[in-house]
Amino acid sequence: RRLVKMHRTVLLLVACAAPVMQISDAFSAVPSTLQLRSGGRLQGIDRKSNTLLMSITNKNDFHQNNGVRVGKHVELQKPTRLTNLQAELDLNSAPQYKGATPSPVLLGKKSDETPLELPLKFEDISKAAYKIRGHVYYTQCTKNDALSEITGTDLYLKHEYKQFTGSFKERGARNALEKLTDEQKKKGVIAASAGNHALALSYHGGLMGIPVTVIMPTIAPLTKIERCKKLGARVVLHGMHIGEAKEHAMNSEEFQGMQYINGFDDPPICAGAGTIGLEILEQVPDVDVIVVPVGGAGLIAGIALAVKTLRPDVQVIGVEPEKAASYTKALEAGEPTPVTITNTLADGLAVPTVGPHSFAVARHYVDKTVLINEKLVALAVLRLLEHERAVVEGGGAAGLAALLPGGPLDVPQMKGKKVVVPLCGGNIDITMLGRVIERGLAADRRLVRFAVTVSDRPGGLAALTQTIFSAGASVWDIAHERAWLHTSVDQVVNKVVVEVSGHEHEMKLKETLEKAGYSLDWDLGSEYASTTAPNFPGYRPDIARK
Repeated sequence: RRLVKMHRTVLLLVACAAPVMQISDAFSAVPSTLQLRSGGRLQGIDRKSNTLLMSITNKNDFHQNNGVRVGKHVELQKPTRLTNLQAELDLNSAPQYKGATPSPVLLGKKSDETPLELPLKFEDISKAAYKIRGHVYYTQCTKNDALSEITGTDLYLKHEYKQFTGSFKERGARNALEKLTDEQKKKGVIAASAGNHALALSYHGGLMGIPVTVIMPTIAPLTKIERCKKLGARVVLHGMHIGEAKEHAMNSEEFQGMQYINGFDDPPICAGAGTIGLEILEQVPDVDVIVVPVGGAGLIAGIALAVKTLRPDVQVIGVEPEKAASYTKALEAGEPTPVTITNTLADGLAVPTVGPHSFAVARHYVDKTVLINEKLVALAVLRLLEHERAVVEGGGAAGLAALLPGGPLDVPQMKGKKVVVPLCGGNIDITMLGRVIERGLAADRRLVRFAVTVSDRPGGLAALTQTIFSAGASVWDIAHERAWLHTSVDQVVNKVVVEVSGHEHEMKLKETLEKAGYSLDWDLGSEYASTTAPNFPGYRPDIARK
């Protein structure tokens, strides 16, 4: 550990010293603006951040010259090969907003002699770690023996859900606010968010005395709306989703002059998230794999850059819900591409389009990405409640979901590896938590549903419940239906949901009812069987072998 800390200190000193020398040499003779030969458009250098604004290149050109020249005559030549993403992000065609000030596009190359200039560097993460120190929690990263047994790995959980506002978003929010100019701090910031980013900005904006305005969609949970108000933010409800909320922020003149902060794409946000990677390497120095949930890709971009810089041998794997696979779609298309989002238990990861900055970094460092279904998400939330005593939202539990038996990372290559999973957030609504628990119990075969025909005379239902009681099961729900049974007027169909301890108990109940002479329509639910662990409730060895 001492060697790791010494290594980090040296890297930090080098990272801080090198840019100062480079900036002084590179920009000493550069005027305030640069002129493009094509179209006569001006593309400037922000002297406060010494940042050159350009477009992203194709991944295949990461270490090649793409036709951009920077010389003493300070003229830029447009790249001859433009990808769709370049055309989309071209400042020449960028919309002119009437409202909040958009974040700058920081993508492209600096010169012929310099390889691709990614929008995020390791030094940014090192600086972020220094800036946010003492303002966010240094969360624990502890081993869970029960979940290690279930997943077949040496599993460590990083407790980001224990931040003050309940998610890792505080890291990026604090870093982004720290980097504002005095004028920007005076005018305030604005963001479109329905959850964790809004809470993080509201909290740290209040601590720093920076006015915060949050545009939330009308369907945002009432509890989060009220909490943002209590934290001192101005809350404006507009639109049915985040896209409409952001459009309102960017085009309404009442927000003019406010700095817009994107919750998953702004480089300071990604840098703040990347500090999790530094902490993981300190807490678990011999980690083999880090499994990270993916929404807008800001979290995994920061963690992957930090970890791969210090430990290139560590695998960084992303996890997305099947119903919101925007990062996977972007990888297939080679650029951020909108996808259709459907309702998912991992609602915090439901981002229709990944951020271009985040994508540029993530696809360069992330090893691979896998998809998970809703059943695995529900099981992961349930497993964390039972074995970690932790209330974690669906998106925050996505990393564990991929490792559970039947998940995409339940493979021989992962067995015995030292794996770290960040539990990203715990802001789950009580109503949603109830739904997730019920779905998790059903997927675990601890809730069983069946239909049974009973006598429609006094005592018929009582006899059924007595038989269920004799098998040691508990009635969860029951529906008494007469109209849909046409074979006999003195019988009735009961649709029953019972709670059992697992598959063996389920089979015992079924056998008891059949011996009592009941006609059953049983829901065996074999589709769930392979998603539960050996020697745990619901395990089906016959299905697992198949």
